Amino acid sequence: MTLPQTRNRSRRATSHIAVRVAHAVLGGLVAVGWLVLPLARAGSGDPATLARNVRVTDEAGAQEAAGGPGQDGTATGDLVLPLVAVGAAAALAAYGYGRRKRRARTRTTPGGGFAHAMPVPVHELDGNARKLLVATDDCVRTSAEELGCATAQFGDEAVKPYAQALAYAKSELAEAFRLRQRLDDAAPADSRGMLEEIVLRCTEAGRRLDSEAAGFDQLRALERNAATALEYAESRFRELAARTPATETTFGDLHKRYAPSASLPVTGHVEQAKDRLVFATIHLNQARQSLDRGDVGKAIAYLRAAEGAVDQAGLLVNGVDRLAGELASAAGQLPAALTAVEAGLAEARRRLLTAGVGALPGHVAHAEALLADVRRLTAAGPYDPVDVLRLVAEAGTVLASTSDGVPSSEGAGGLLDHALLPARGAVAVAGGFITTHRGAVGCEARTRLAEAERHVALAPLLLEVQRADVLARQARELAERDVRAFGNPYGGHEGAGVGGAVLGGILLGAGGGPASFGGPRTRARRATSPT
Repeated sequence: MTLPQTRNRSRRATSHIAVRVAHAVLGGLVAVGWLVLPLARAGSGDPATLARNVRVTDEAGAQEAAGGPGQDGTATGDLVLPLVAVGAAAALAAYGYGRRKRRARTRTTPGGGFAHAMPVPVHELDGNARKLLVATDDCVRTSAEELGCATAQFGDEAVKPYAQALAYAKSELAEAFRLRQRLDDAAPADSRGMLEEIVLRCTEAGRRLDSEAAGFDQLRALERNAATALEYAESRFRELAARTPATETTFGDLHKRYAPSASLPVTGHVEQAKDRLVFATIHLNQARQSLDRGDVGKAIAYLRAAEGAVDQAGLLVNGVDRLAGELASAAGQLPAALTAVEAGLAEARRRLLTAGVGALPGHVAHAEALLADVRRLTAAGPYDPVDVLRLVAEAGTVLASTSDGVPSSEGAGGLLDHALLPARGAVAVAGGFITTHRGAVGCEARTRLAEAERHVALAPLLLEVQRADVLARQARELAERDVRAFGNPYGGHEGAGVGGAVLGGILLGAGGGPASFGGPRTRARRATSPT
């Protein structure tokens, strides 16, 4: 497959060759004209013309000898063409020098970074790739939030070009994260090439979002429709504010009904949702006041910040309700799943006994140990149905494994649904946490999440689903570590909820403006500070 950077090199090389050829042809034409034109002017072969030229020359010589005025016009005319040719050659030389200098100054590596006389060290390229992955992921997440708001207001058809741009950016970013995961898993020989491709794909994703930013602004037309957009944001805010007490009750029920680990993924969600809603309240009020004063620019900045806070409050509230549904579903699946795996284990024991095998093979013993853990957990009191279902699915997978460790299609067929529920839940939890804390989360956690999302999409394959589950839980742990290290440096900043807004990537730093639909070049275009 021809990589995009290779195609770009070919096009640049072709264009450079064409420019050089054009320069050479133009210079040749000027030189030929300089040589031929005097001969053509000297005469066309007409004797009368030659005689006139001789007389004119003689008269000019006589006048010069007598001290009279010569025919300066003719002499000056003879100098015009050489001067023009010299000027054209100088202009071409200056243009070529300037072009080469600009190329040398702005020449990029295949990944879009600035090249130097010596190649960028791999460790530096690695750091640049990590930073660009985080920045591009932030752009994609912010663009998705704002696109969702526009879709609700204008419909799917109106936002289609921007949805396509976002889908393209997501695909490029997903491939960049896949390469990053390969680099994290091992150190391939072509690590430089992979890092350059990561940079290239992130650059392309950002470029596509940047190219649609102006059109997206025209669609929303906040300068003209700020009042309508503000009313819509206020209605969404009121709906979420009304839901939050019920969600708080739901979380309390989960904490009472199940083991603490069951509700741990959404612990703090209600408090964070309230924090975002407080921030939204303040900024919606400020947007309304700015609009009443006629300060549309300030009103738009406040509105965008409030919209981002409402989006994240909704994500946090929905996360609690989603988990409640998953726990209930897992508790419903668990009896049938446990019965099926226990039956499989009994059948395996019967076959071993018939074959006269005394000791249990490793995979059968492992499955039995996992089921023993399940029985212990369920007998001890309140338990985590999702975690127990995960153990049952793992025991079934181990029991159904062939000699190479891959589950047979016969044994794995009934396990996929049981494994999917925990895996999809883990991916959703990690994704929600990273989205609402993206101001602090680094590259490693985002890479694991992207890889988990890729694996869970391969749902027909049981091992892929279970791999997704592991990666998603790793992503959440890494993200939580990043947030703990980040702390809350904006906790004392004036304005309630500013720290959470910065942590969630709603504001581009305390005192900074809200992030918007677009890539790295345009996402901060609404730079008016709403704080």
